[in-house]
Amino acid sequence: MFEPVEIDDLMIAVIAGALVVLFGALYAFSFAMAKLNKERWITVVACCIFAAFSASVFVLARALHLDGYWQSITVAMLLGYLIAPQAIWKLSVGTHESSD
Repeated sequence: MFEPVEIDDLMIAVIAGALVVLFGALYAFSFAMAKLNKERWITVVACCIFAAFSASVFVLARALHLDGYWQSITVAMLLGYLIAPQAIWKLSVGTHESSD
């Protein structure tokens, strides 16, 4: 059922994991900057960073041999990370508007 992770795959997993953290943080930052500055080009940059984040997540999942239902969990996590910042932004804006 589970395949052991080979040394080559382990190194790929380490690098992909680091890229997941880096691109995840960059996406959150660029998304917030796009909303704060209302600049379309920053939104495009955020989308490109999310694409790189997604690619890193899939490389990590592949290197760790996450097959079967783990692929569904991976896709669900990506969808959550795409939707969550937008929901948090709307919640923050709504909270601050009602307190004025």
